[in-house]
Amino acid sequence: MTNKKSGTVQQKDDIVYCLYARKSSESDERQAMSIESQINEMKTLAERETLFIKEIRQESHSAKSSGLRPVFNQLLIDIKNGIFNAILTWAPDRLSRNAGDLGTLVDLMDQGKLQTIRTYSQSFSNNPNEKFLLMILCSQAKLENDNRGINVKRGMKAKCEAGWRPNIAPLGYLNVMSYNRISYVEIDKERSPIVKQIFDRVANKGQSGRVIKIWLDKIGFTTRSGKPLALSKIYKLLKNTYYYGEFEFGGTIYHGNHEPLITREIFEKAQKQLYVPPKEWNKKLFPFRGLCKCGSCGEWITAEEKYKKSKYGSVRKYIYYHCGRHVDYDCDEPYITEEDLIQQLIAHIDEIKLDEKLLTSQLKDEIERFHSLRGEVLHQEFLAGNLNQFDYPQKDPLDRNTAKEYLLHVLKAGSAEDRIKILLAIKTRFLLHNKVLSIKN
Repeated sequence: MTNKKSGTVQQKDDIVYCLYARKSSESDERQAMSIESQINEMKTLAERETLFIKEIRQESHSAKSSGLRPVFNQLLIDIKNGIFNAILTWAPDRLSRNAGDLGTLVDLMDQGKLQTIRTYSQSFSNNPNEKFLLMILCSQAKLENDNRGINVKRGMKAKCEAGWRPNIAPLGYLNVMSYNRISYVEIDKERSPIVKQIFDRVANKGQSGRVIKIWLDKIGFTTRSGKPLALSKIYKLLKNTYYYGEFEFGGTIYHGNHEPLITREIFEKAQKQLYVPPKEWNKKLFPFRGLCKCGSCGEWITAEEKYKKSKYGSVRKYIYYHCGRHVDYDCDEPYITEEDLIQQLIAHIDEIKLDEKLLTSQLKDEIERFHSLRGEVLHQEFLAGNLNQFDYPQKDPLDRNTAKEYLLHVLKAGSAEDRIKILLAIKTRFLLHNKVLSIKN
């Protein structure tokens, strides 16, 4: 996209032209005159008719949609500001192939800011008949665009219904061209046996995409362009239904006339091998994650689950806390079990800074739930026993000792959800170094 200034020929009747040349890079304008040819022709016309061209502007951009051409948009702004009052261009369709830009041009004419639009064979000034003719010609260009798009889609659909996918054949097949168009596809005798082996290795041997990648690189397999097959392309290949005889185009499934390389059974078996159950993020609760930092590198301590099978066949779950290793990937801080971490935290209970109001609020909620349970669920004869003796503590607000005892109870016997809530009341931060928990100064 370029702008070029030119001061050609003398001024005539105070009409100041901007020469605008455009060519779309899209396939629907392959036969249109080049930008250079448009400029040369219009400069010749300007010299012949003594038109004053103040500036030449050009761009390579489609005019199908309004407001998307930067150079043309700036031209409209400059006309509004009085820098130009006329446009010189090869043909009306160089200015607009859409209703939005056409409407802006006509509005500028109605406002008297655009005096004339001069093309190679016609001139359009601010009078009803010429504006009407301009609108017809630009609307005709839009109609041609719309019809061309409909015809292309209709042709592609007809080809799909005939059993031929209207684009490049996947790896293992070759396109046979006729009159610069894809006529049909045939099997690539060099690569199709490897494609079959890829499906077989996944479906019957359970090999992963990475294992397939290593094997392909080892045997020197390449694509039609001579490049190694990328891992992402391997997975894309394994998902392509074209290989068993069907293909999707425009959201519709079609039965192809090409020769399948594999059976549908092999394809579906491969899909089962490739299926990875979605991970359920944030489903596991690790209450003490974020409580302390690594004493070696300063990274936050994170957690993970481990499962160990005993010699008797039972499986036990362990939760380990360790350095997240985002600061130092090679940090060698050892792991510590959740049980050991809790015991060390309890040992520091007298040194911990607590939000006693928060603990008091949580404890009162627990007591409220207890009384609700006692009044609505438990039998009255059972309430006559020891449970009925428990009531709200006499002190309000609850003192530190009561809050601390509640904290100890939750740390020892609470659920993961309870521990997460109770840890919000701890205002002290800790360091974990060589499995030893210490208060951070």
